[in-house]
Amino acid sequence: MNKKISLLTLGAALIAVPVLAAPGGGDRNATQTRAEAQTKAAEMFAKLDANKDGKLDAADRVAKRAERQAKMFAKLDADGNGSISKAEWDQHGADRAAKRGEKRAAADEARQGKRHGMRGHHGKRGGRHGMMMMGKADTDGDKAISQAEFQTAALARFDAADANKDGQVTPEERKAQREAWKAKAGEWRAKRGAAPSAPASE
Repeated sequence: MNKKISLLTLGAALIAVPVLAAPGGGDRNATQTRAEAQTKAAEMFAKLDANKDGKLDAADRVAKRAERQAKMFAKLDADGNGSISKAEWDQHGADRAAKRGEKRAAADEARQGKRHGMRGHHGKRGGRHGMMMMGKADTDGDKAISQAEFQTAALARFDAADANKDGQVTPEERKAQREAWKAKAGEWRAKRGAAPSAPASE
């Protein structure tokens, strides 16, 4: 089970590589060069490599969890005395309730407008698509992704989107790539949902 979770985590990390995201702070009308995609991939790898050992594996997942726990404790310990009082805990609960309300309101508003993001046909980020990407990126089969493997996978995604092979990905090419992914996901769902054919009667 832990190995499967680790693979999902690494797959999700690959999906998060922003090589097909709009550059320039999210400008959807901007064109991205291959050099920019390579730089963004390097930045993402550095961010995901929590223990700075030059690879993405289960150890990074553990390190990230510990980092999140430390941040959460520091956030709860408002007065910084190394312990969490009942008042601090109650305040945390009130803050969480308020944020949940804000998120529900934002979600309702988003449903009324255009949906954004990488979720949708993938469900939770990662999933089956993440597993497949993990398998493709982990070329040496060691259940870890090196920086070189990460870069290679990121640039492969860029090259796949660069339809005219001019070293740039335009907003139109990004859109075409997203549509192609949606089509493949639809085909996979259709195959998965198709009932097995009944045996022929003699």
